[in-house]
Amino acid sequence: MRKRFLVCALGIAPAMLAQSLTGVWDAKINFNGVEIPFKIEFAGDGQNIRGWFFNGEERETSTSGTFENGSLDLRWDDYATELTATLKNGALEGQWVSAQKKSYPVEAKRFVAGPPGKVAAPLIDGLWDVEGVSSTKGESTWRLIVRQKGADVTAAILRVDGDTGALTGSYKDGKFVLSHFSGARPSLLTLTPASDGTLAVDLAGPRGHNEYKALRPAEARAKGLPEPADASAHTRVKDASQPFLFSFPDLSGKLVSNDDARFQGKVVLVNITGSWCPNCHDEAPFLAELYRKYHDQGLEIVALSFEEGEQLKDPTRLRAFIKKYGIEYTVLLAGEPGDAKQKLAQAENWDAWPTTFFIDREGLVRGAHAGFPGSASGELYVEAKQEFVRNVERLLGDRKSSSR
Repeated sequence: MRKRFLVCALGIAPAMLAQSLTGVWDAKINFNGVEIPFKIEFAGDGQNIRGWFFNGEERETSTSGTFENGSLDLRWDDYATELTATLKNGALEGQWVSAQKKSYPVEAKRFVAGPPGKVAAPLIDGLWDVEGVSSTKGESTWRLIVRQKGADVTAAILRVDGDTGALTGSYKDGKFVLSHFSGARPSLLTLTPASDGTLAVDLAGPRGHNEYKALRPAEARAKGLPEPADASAHTRVKDASQPFLFSFPDLSGKLVSNDDARFQGKVVLVNITGSWCPNCHDEAPFLAELYRKYHDQGLEIVALSFEEGEQLKDPTRLRAFIKKYGIEYTVLLAGEPGDAKQKLAQAENWDAWPTTFFIDREGLVRGAHAGFPGSASGELYVEAKQEFVRNVERLLGDRKSSSR
């Protein structure tokens, strides 16, 4: 009996293995005609399957999903997105559904490591300035951050609202081809070194297909190219002598206003955000950490979250966003994104998601920071966090306005 049981078990094992998705897969998504490669990992099966997108070393983990009878269904509630696919002949074929209910074809096959290569790649590591930019936010220069190890490269383009996420790839046939898709920000970036030391930059993604040129910062300044936008000077308030006003409901429907007792004599960060916004996802865990560290010293954080109409009626995505990042500070439903400029009438040159206003103990704005870089921005990400901390500690240390 025992021998027969072992034979049966061994006979079943290959079939079970064939249906398992566990491991890393090479995938590609067709996003508006642009094919963008990315990696995804799976573990578990049945009602317990999980999936991970990658943003450099960070992982975007599914919140629920199933894999049964060859059919995969994974959901990321904090983005309100879904991946569905069918396993056919060892490959996955399906679609990724965005928060706007748009579907994009996805294919995947198991990752197979190739032989170690010894490709001689030109050195492009470091910072670059991207020229030829004409953004709706008034930018004429972006920052390109490149980290290189041999032929392998990780890069990000930093704009005033934040970065592209970590684009990864390698050097082949005279150019570096990099891509990013972590359930958000699908992008395909080609960097081609030129004989004059510049880089030809070809970027395709949600903002269309555009070509630029990148120079080293010193060369860009010598050429007269402006510095990339200063995130600390981009947005202001029209009248800094007036208190910063807000009055919106929290997720339980209770109205919360700037003149509530909880905010009196406190340093307050008012964060303009939305759970649909990838750069807001980059910022949220840092703000959650900042709040935990400085709340007992007098810091309050208020997130004014602008969500689509459907989410305002039932903010399931925002609730998942709050849960994912362990947010303990105040979150208010401020309206739809298209209404934000009207509702933020005190702000001047506000156009970046996210934006954070630094408010002193008298309720007056003492500074603002447009956008937020993610970890893909390397040292610039570290510097942005340090700047936030310095501003908070400076305002907390200002005791002369601690009472009204």
